[in-house]
Amino acid sequence: MLLSFKMMVKRVLCIKKLFFILLILPFSFDTAWAQDELKVISGESSNTRWLHYSDASNSLYNHLSNQAYDLLHQRSVEVSSLETRSDWEGRQSEIRETLQGIIGPFPDKTPLNARVIRRINKDYFKVEHIIYESQPGFHVTASLFIPNTVNNAPTILYMSGHSLEGYRTSTYQHVILNLVKKGFIVFAVDPVGQGERLEYLDPQTGTPMISSTREHSYTGVQTFIAGSSQAKYMIWDGIRAVDYLLTRSEVDPERIGITGRSGGGTQTAYIAALDERIHAAAPEAFITNYSRLLQSIGPQDAEQNLFHGINKKIDHPDYLAVRAPKPTLLIATTEDFFSIQGARESASEVAAMYDAYDERDHFQMVEDSGGHQSTKNNREAMYAFFQEYLDNPGNSNDEEVTMLNEDEIRVTPTGQLSTSLTGATVFSLNRKEAEERIFDLQQSRENLERHLPDALEAARELSGYQPPVDRDKPVFTGRIQREGYVIEKYFVDGEGDYIIPFLLMVPEESNNRSVLYLHPNGKSAEALAGGEIEWYLQQGYSVLSPDLIGVGEMGPGDISNYLTSIKDFDPVSFDVWSASVMIGRSITGIRAGDVVRLSHLLTREFEQDEVFGVARREMAPVLLHAAAFEPSLSRVALIEPYSSYRSIVMNRFYDPGFHLSTVAGALNAYDLPDLAASLAPRKLMIAGVTNGAGEIVSSEDLSIDIDFIERAYQSRDASESLIITAGQVQTDNLYSLLLNWMD
Repeated sequence: MLLSFKMMVKRVLCIKKLFFILLILPFSFDTAWAQDELKVISGESSNTRWLHYSDASNSLYNHLSNQAYDLLHQRSVEVSSLETRSDWEGRQSEIRETLQGIIGPFPDKTPLNARVIRRINKDYFKVEHIIYESQPGFHVTASLFIPNTVNNAPTILYMSGHSLEGYRTSTYQHVILNLVKKGFIVFAVDPVGQGERLEYLDPQTGTPMISSTREHSYTGVQTFIAGSSQAKYMIWDGIRAVDYLLTRSEVDPERIGITGRSGGGTQTAYIAALDERIHAAAPEAFITNYSRLLQSIGPQDAEQNLFHGINKKIDHPDYLAVRAPKPTLLIATTEDFFSIQGARESASEVAAMYDAYDERDHFQMVEDSGGHQSTKNNREAMYAFFQEYLDNPGNSNDEEVTMLNEDEIRVTPTGQLSTSLTGATVFSLNRKEAEERIFDLQQSRENLERHLPDALEAARELSGYQPPVDRDKPVFTGRIQREGYVIEKYFVDGEGDYIIPFLLMVPEESNNRSVLYLHPNGKSAEALAGGEIEWYLQQGYSVLSPDLIGVGEMGPGDISNYLTSIKDFDPVSFDVWSASVMIGRSITGIRAGDVVRLSHLLTREFEQDEVFGVARREMAPVLLHAAAFEPSLSRVALIEPYSSYRSIVMNRFYDPGFHLSTVAGALNAYDLPDLAASLAPRKLMIAGVTNGAGEIVSSEDLSIDIDFIERAYQSRDASESLIITAGQVQTDNLYSLLLNWMD
């Protein structure tokens, strides 16, 4: 057992004079130095540096990827046991069912309402610029390139990669026009968020408010929370593109192929896996495998990450294997950031599937030296592949072509759908889907006694929460004396192969109760002299303030606290969050387990009689999950939290930093107000609640989330235990609210 608090305080008082000189130094002496002395494992001084934990800042990513590797290894073992054609056919059925489940459900097919906006005639081909509706009001811009002398011709659906201009870049036009020169019809489609389909265009400047790649991920967060996916919308655009091609007399329905590079390779792989009308597919510069991806560049844009995909034993080779024995060409380069080793390993697995069908020649891989690019050799291999398998023989040489100029390649009058044609967006379509889920959730809430246990069970499952196993005792690394209290520095093992550094601050006059204080900027954010934590100490409470995984010394930190524009949306933090989505966990669930672990530590090792929880801003969902699962957190205070996951999905311009504390799929079964309601009759304070945009919440919006919490507290005769305020919270008012909460 560690020293009791009383004994610890006595010892500290004996050496108090030794540290007095530190206490009288002015705060302006060096804030950086003050922050450094609060570090537990990574301070500048040799006595606060623990070399064993020098990679602690990568702990969150490593923890998530290690779990992914375990799941992928299990998948690999299962796949390696497949031998007969019947075995592989069973695997194909499983892949199809799983992909439909984690990407869909797709919407019903509705009228395309396709129309040719204008036509451009060139020497050997013509271009028809087309708009069709993949869903009602959801417009897709596209161009149909038709050679002058074709009838009942083979056709290539061309999906562009992550370029702002879509298929209009010289790189993509070069491929398109070469295919046209060889007698293929080519249908080039703008992915949402690219080309003429930018959904976040600044109306004043006409420039993107967020880059195309980030736009996918920005809306991708909202789709995941609602139990949908960005991939679904983009794949459906491609499937409906095939529907359109089948309306054209020039197109041979038996000779349809698809290709695209990078993000276009992603779409190619997905669409070809899910649409059996695609006869030949050639994804380029995308296929690797998840193990090599996680070891190298990590997860990428939202559409490249599937909900619980790795947890469901899906990997890159599955997108190709599910097509067997249809012709498929994997195109790669040796220096691509999509690992060539992963591409080769995937090719080896897919080849075994084609061998089982005795159609090995229908699967090929071509690779060339080069980075993330299209090379001449690879292009020529792709031309030859389509010429062979779409029965269109001819010269496969890569030729020089004359590009269409900006005016010729434009589809809409203004160059953007948003300024040419009013219509739906991924945000609006997802919001509509979410409204249906929210309605079901509200209906379920009518029966409190049945709903709350179900909601908690769903929260455990969807968040990936794992009850903590209390293991080693904390490691003591140092002590700092301040006027009226002492700061002890510790770390303890977390859920996995990482630690939780924390500060334990103990007042001279302790009431033997403690506050577990969570701040999105980590343990030292309010631990400097004069910070908020000192107020709790003055009331007699001890305070444990941790760096949870991904925060402070344990990571780059949640950059979200002061972000106010979608231009600040951080793709790196999104990629880490995506890793948790793919393995069926959440950063919030992992952190919640560690918060429960720390609460046990306070009562077991530090002999505290009672533990209160306080969380600021986006750490509020972490504390809510922890408290809902752990009754020993006797009181909960949330300061400036956002009101709900619902509010993030409903706000087009949500706070870009809130995504790290969200749970994918949550709105299928629960929301933050359900967790808050489950705390009754425990004392709960929610002060300065905001909406999902981080703004002062409207009374109407507030009532949607708060009324249910109030009803739950009323039903348990605990209305006096609930304190809720909206609007900005001033410091004096906050302390007044906290005194009421503590009483």
